Amino acid sequence: MGIIELFQSGGVVMWPLLGFSILATTLIFERGLFWLQLYRQQDRFILQVLSTYSTQPQDAIARLRQHTDFPIARIFLSALTLDQGTPEDFRLALESAAQSEMPLLKRFSTVFDTIVGVAPLLGLLGTILGLMESFSSLKIGSGGESASNVTAGIGTALVSTATGLLVAIATLLFANLFLGLYRRQRAAIEAYSGRLELLYRQYYRQYLARQRAAR
Repeated sequence: MGIIELFQSGGVVMWPLLGFSILATTLIFERGLFWLQLYRQQDRFILQVLSTYSTQPQDAIARLRQHTDFPIARIFLSALTLDQGTPEDFRLALESAAQSEMPLLKRFSTVFDTIVGVAPLLGLLGTILGLMESFSSLKIGSGGESASNVTAGIGTALVSTATGLLVAIATLLFANLFLGLYRRQRAAIEAYSGRLELLYRQYYRQYLARQRAAR
């Protein structure tokens, strides 16, 4: 049986399952590129920024402005662009900026959860509809030919269930992978933000000392 015949044997539910599979593939590709770019460049860049900020704060801010495609760069800029804010203001700015970036890091997670939950149910629905159609064609006492047709109908009806499970399993694997990357990135943001906050506290103490000396 070819792919087209197999698709047709699954019934009408194969069309939404096809749509789910295309949607999941597109989103997985987009998220894969996003996380690949993030982990290939971000850590080294942020470490360089932290090293630069300890001696040349303005240069560090300028470098962050050039890489606003990184979520953590936008978080740092939200706090560093405060006008001589206190360490408490700085910490609150970091936390609020980090919270605003979390939806971007978890982007499409709801769509993945929906596909994982709905695809098997659609497959089961297609199997039930196929079984109803097969048994409706069964004629009692009509001989083995009718029974063999029903058996063949049951086999093809299970195609939709297998397809739904396949779509759900593949989507679940990648969704869990992206969830793990999100948790890792969230931990990295907290760690780097803590280091930046310590550097800012040192900078703020030096700023206060210069203010007192100028009086």
